[in-house]
Amino acid sequence: MAIEQIKMPQLGESVTEGTISKWLVSVGDKVNKYDPLAEVMTDKVNAEVPSSFTGVIKELIAAEGDTLAVGEVICTIETEGGDTQETKAAESQQEGTAPSEEKPVKSTSQGNKARYSPAVLKLSQEHGIDLSQVTGTGAGGRITRKDLLKIIESGNIPVAGGQTSTPVQPAQEQPVEKETVQPVKPSRPSETASASSVNIPVAAGDVEIPVTGVRKAIAANMLRSKHEAPHAWTMVEVDATNLVEYRNSVKDEFKKKEGFNLTFFAFFVKAVAQALKEFPQINSMWAGDKIIQKKEINISIAVATDDALFVPVIKNADEKTIKGIAREISELANKVRSGKLRPEDMQGGTITVNNTGSFGSIQSMGIINYPQAAIIQVESIVKRPVVMNNGMIAVRDMVNLCMSLDHRVLDGLVCGRFLARVKEIIENMSKSNTSIY
Repeated sequence: MAIEQIKMPQLGESVTEGTISKWLVSVGDKVNKYDPLAEVMTDKVNAEVPSSFTGVIKELIAAEGDTLAVGEVICTIETEGGDTQETKAAESQQEGTAPSEEKPVKSTSQGNKARYSPAVLKLSQEHGIDLSQVTGTGAGGRITRKDLLKIIESGNIPVAGGQTSTPVQPAQEQPVEKETVQPVKPSRPSETASASSVNIPVAAGDVEIPVTGVRKAIAANMLRSKHEAPHAWTMVEVDATNLVEYRNSVKDEFKKKEGFNLTFFAFFVKAVAQALKEFPQINSMWAGDKIIQKKEINISIAVATDDALFVPVIKNADEKTIKGIAREISELANKVRSGKLRPEDMQGGTITVNNTGSFGSIQSMGIINYPQAAIIQVESIVKRPVVMNNGMIAVRDMVNLCMSLDHRVLDGLVCGRFLARVKEIIENMSKSNTSIY
């Protein structure tokens, strides 16, 4: 018999932690290799964690609702040792260590060989923490993300050489030697947000709602975006009368033939993708000392559930027809609402288009989906009286397109021209010149 550990997996390229939303097994249950053990929720995706072993559940270390860093132990399994060595060898090859090196991580002499989770390594590098001086509270003495957040909040940062650094006030900032890192300010607002709390009085009748892992991740990403990206905002009015007539004339036949809805949103996503080909600067990201202009046009779309917001991605949207885009919108929305969204469905977005009009909004200012440089809000299509070029007043189907932009990457001139081009494309969509297929 042997006791094996199941650890929090990395369910995405930038995911550093996950929340146990539901256990699918109990202590004493017999499980086979690859059987699902738990449902895990991250800011990217909901997924099941499979068993790496065949055996009996010995201990559920994490409770439902607990958030753990990638690499932390969530449960243990008692096995008969059939595939233990093979599995450990595979894990050690992935992590670049020998199976025999799985030891408690607190060791000054072997600091370079100690095994830390990606979240711990990232935090320690950002704040200049010498991990060899940190005592972990995790299983087997493992250093956890919470250990580092507690140190950061205290301001007593253990740095190389056995010294402890203290925060420097901004007014006293001095040039720093290469080998000494002074934590002048948190480089990631998400860490500050998760480490701090606000003391709000709770009166009789007030309802306290626990903050889920997804809600924490949304809050952290939005906070980071607003702290790091200087937001600017612009809006154009678009006459969508021809588009409305066209779509309404074919929607029933399309639904009967294809089996999914032809939404107005698909036309807007297509128009944005087409305009991005002509204004590739919009399809960029800030990278500190350079701006990365992305070749692929991958449009993130915001899909809301009752208590969270997910942003799956339509890959290579410029190469897809309106029908293809409508199909992906339908499939991605169904995945979000059924909890079947995969990590790869959330990766690679270069700009976000948000269908705020679906809940009646006519004007809004979106927060940029970091590290993208822009988000476009498609508002409600409403009938309004409009003064036409001949001076006559007519009732037209009008829609506002609102754009938030990262002013480090984009200027008002290029964004104004880009939105004007999107407006032109939409206003000229009609049965005579726009193909759905």
